[in-house]
Formats: sequence, structure tokens, C-alpha cells
Amino acid sequence: MSKKHVPYRVYLEERELPECWYNFRADMPNLSPYLNPATQKPVTPDDMLAIFPMELIQQEMSDERYIPIPEEVRELYRSFRPSPLCRAYGLEKLLDTPARIYYKYEGNNPSGSHKLNTAIPQAYYNKKAGIKRLATETGAGQWGTALSVASQMFGLECTVYMVKVSYQQKPYRKAIMQAYGATVNPSPSPLTQAGRKILERDPNSLGSLGIAISEAVEDAATHDDTNYALGSVLNHVLLHQTIIGLEARKQMEKIDEYPDVVVACCGGGSNFGGIAFPFLHDKIREGKKIELIAAEPAACPTLTKGKFAYDFGDVAQMTPIMEMYTLGHGFIPPGIHAGGLRYHGDSVLVSKAYKDGLIDARAVHQTEVFKAAIQFARTELILPAPESAHAIKVAIDEALKCKETGESKCILFCLSGHGNFDLTAYEEYMAGNLQDYEYPDELLNEGLKTLPKI
Repeated sequence: MSKKHVPYRVYLEERELPECWYNFRADMPNLSPYLNPATQKPVTPDDMLAIFPMELIQQEMSDERYIPIPEEVRELYRSFRPSPLCRAYGLEKLLDTPARIYYKYEGNNPSGSHKLNTAIPQAYYNKKAGIKRLATETGAGQWGTALSVASQMFGLECTVYMVKVSYQQKPYRKAIMQAYGATVNPSPSPLTQAGRKILERDPNSLGSLGIAISEAVEDAATHDDTNYALGSVLNHVLLHQTIIGLEARKQMEKIDEYPDVVVACCGGGSNFGGIAFPFLHDKIREGKKIELIAAEPAACPTLTKGKFAYDFGDVAQMTPIMEMYTLGHGFIPPGIHAGGLRYHGDSVLVSKAYKDGLIDARAVHQTEVFKAAIQFARTELILPAPESAHAIKVAIDEALKCKETGESKCILFCLSGHGNFDLTAYEEYMAGNLQDYEYPDELLNEGLKTLPKI
């Protein structure tokens, strides 16, 4: 079967920007409620008011299928959206595959990643609520950068607790956050009770997203003018990110395409849910035949090795208890170079979809990931973020399967960000210094012993 020619880039006009986000909760019944960490009873909106504005809490708990995007948010989206859908002709040629490979590129904005899609509405709703400062955590730095940018847009202060290993590995991420006015602290830090406890036990702790979340939540809960902002995992975050998949679906319609396979990297789930959920809607409600694959590190195999259970979202046990795939909230990941994928848990929505067999998951090693990243960079001329390269690796695997079978499948993946601030990781890879790490079962079993008794 010969390939039909489509443009290298498929664009939408500004007027075609989606007017609503898609709420996957509406099509995912029988979700277990969040539980209050103190009482283990279902969380109420009032329980969350200490760290979130009411409008975000309502989005978190809403069952409405479509939630309007405020015009103020759409106006700011227009400065970098709609983002392009790209045909990977160069990569297809290198692989000699009959597959048609597309990627949705989310790196064309000041934060360099998809994270700005939720940072802007979160800053907007907090500003409306009279909040003066936002506290957050960041792994690789993309989320911290995005919230720094969004905070500047709305005149808010921003404090970022950056996982210490990433703080050390990615100094330019720290610099760009500071350029946008943020205060950046390596986590664990001596600034919070949660951080001090970790440092007392292990002064050389490299940190984790779970620890950084504890510090940011504590900061927000102990200051009246401060709220917490999260870059992944929670329902309202994945809601905002669905603008990726909604745009991609419109762009594919323009060229008479529809994906057979959708791939995205998955840490907490915002990037994966962002591109996958609108297509998962089609699978559930319209019976579309489509495979959706979450790509995660073998060193942090939350979906592929974790347990579906109630667990805390942070180390200090301050967040609501959520039913999700988890490695245990005390999980301390190895220092792999995909900092944004080193979280112990996964989104409740992504976890339930995986539990119900609606999506698939693959765990891949970092040397394979960087090999795929280099192949992509040399053929498509974009240096991908290490996190995004997990999706590239799985997309390449799917394209090579097509080469074996002769099938001409349409493969879509989310290129969630560029790797221009990840050059240390690429330098380590090209010097042959990166090693693969597979999370061992004995450590997994130890981590799961910390799960709360529900």
C-alpha cells in the first residue's frame, strides 16, 4: 500500500482552538473517592480548600463531559496554541516502515513542554480567588518552568521545590525558572518540616517527587496567601491537558487520518491523558478500534509493576489517599535522566483505565530511550526531552512491527517537550556513561508494605 502524501505540518487556525476541555471522568464510572488522610473518609470540597481554589476543586470532582475554557485562558493559549501536528517523514524513512508516524509537538512555548496547558488555568483560577503566591514541586523542571511563566502572566509569586537530583543535573532549568521570577529550592530542603525529617534520616537524599510534593503542600497549607499547584496526577490537571488530544483529533480529520495507535510517556499521567483521553472517548462511546500505550521507565514501572491500591500521593502523608497504581509512597527512585517520570503513583483516571483494560503500558530502559531520541533528533531536527523520548522509543517499536507484518498503521505520539535543557543527560549518554536500571521485585515488595490499611 503506497503512502498518501500529507503536509509535514498540519495546523489549526486560532478560531479552531477548542472551546471546552474534555472531562474523562464522565466516561469512567465507578471511580473510588479520594479519602481524607486524617479520617480516611471521602474527601469533601471543604477538605481541599486549604490548598486549592473552589473552581479547581469543582473541576476535580465534576462529572460533566465538557467544561468551558474561560476566554481569558483561551486568549493566553492563543499565544502558543494550537500546536502543530507533524508527519515524521524522516523517521519513517530511517526505519523503512510502512507505518505513518505523526507527533503532536508541545515544545513551542516558553516552558518548552505541555505543562503550560494547565499552568495557565491554574494560575488564572488562583488569581480569581485572591491568592498571592503558588507553591509547587517539579521533577525535571518542565512543570516548575511552566508555573513560573504562568505566575508571571497573572502577577503571582511562585515557589518551586525541585527534586534535588534534577536540581543538580539540570542547572539551566533552575535558571529559567528564576528568570521568570520563581524561587527554586532543592528538595528535600530545610525549609519545611517534611524536608527536615527526610534530611535527618538521610542528609544526602537525592529527593523524589513524593518528597517535593510534601514540601509544597506543607508550604501552601501553612500560609494563608498561598495555594498549591500540581503539574500532573489530579483530575483537573488531566482535564486541562486534553486540549492536546482535542486539537490532534481535529488535525487528523483535516488530512483524513485516524490513529491506530496513540503513544505518550507516562509519569503522573498528564501528558498521556492529555493526548489519549479524547481518543479513549471515541473507543468507549463510538467503538473505535484504537490502541493506547503509556510508556514508562523500567526504573519506575508504576503501571507495569505497581499495585492498584489506595495510597498517599506524597511521602509525608499530607495529600488525599487515592486508588491508583503505586510503587508505595516511600518510593525513592534511582537518578535516571527522565526526572518527570520518577513518581511513585499514577493518575486515578489513567490507573482505572489501565485496570479496566482500556489502555496498555510498556516499560523501557533509558539507554534504549536515548538511542531513540538521537534517531529522532537526527531525522526530525528536534532534540526531545528524555521523558518524551520514552514515547518515541515505543512508537519506533510499533513502526518496526509494521515493517515485519507489512501493515500500514497510523501511529500518533505526543512529543511533550524539547530537550534543550537536558544536554547533560545527552552528554552522559554519548559518553557511554548511562546505565540501565530495572526496579527489583524485592524493593517493590518493601515499598508496598507502606500502603495504608484501608
